[in-house]
Amino acid sequence: MRNFNLKILLRLSALLILVAFGAFSIFGCTNYGRMRDDEAVEAYNDEFPKMPKKTIPIDGGIWIEREADPGSLVNPLPQTPDVVATGAERYKFYCIQCHGPRADGYGTVGQSFAPLPANLKEPRVQNQTDGELFYKIRFGFLRHPALFPTVTDEETWALIRYIRALAG
Repeated sequence: MRNFNLKILLRLSALLILVAFGAFSIFGCTNYGRMRDDEAVEAYNDEFPKMPKKTIPIDGGIWIEREADPGSLVNPLPQTPDVVATGAERYKFYCIQCHGPRADGYGTVGQSFAPLPANLKEPRVQNQTDGELFYKIRFGFLRHPALFPTVTDEETWALIRYIRALAG
């Protein structure tokens, strides 16, 4: 009989805990609702004003480059040993993982791609204009990521000078 009473007591305790938990869940947790009414959160509900199409910054901006004809872009950096060295340094930061230490597409990350990343010494890369290479590095193409948030214009042009030096 004592064993029977213990089972009933355990079941009643479990039921009481479930009822208490349910009541707390329904009536006790109102912080989330109050948090949603906070002015800091409400600020994110406001919509930004609509900007006219084709709006660009007055003194430059990425959209000027984005809408430029790649064939019209000209590398402003000279093909000097210093610029090529800067490009080589930047290559080690941004490109070597995919294109490899010999710029042949056999980088640590690039080996997992099929097809492999471009061999930067090949004619299909070297025959492109500087503007085309700039545009592809900055804004990406196929699987190549867009690097404009990471690599500056000047670094991109220096990279192109380095890529040109690879052909020789």
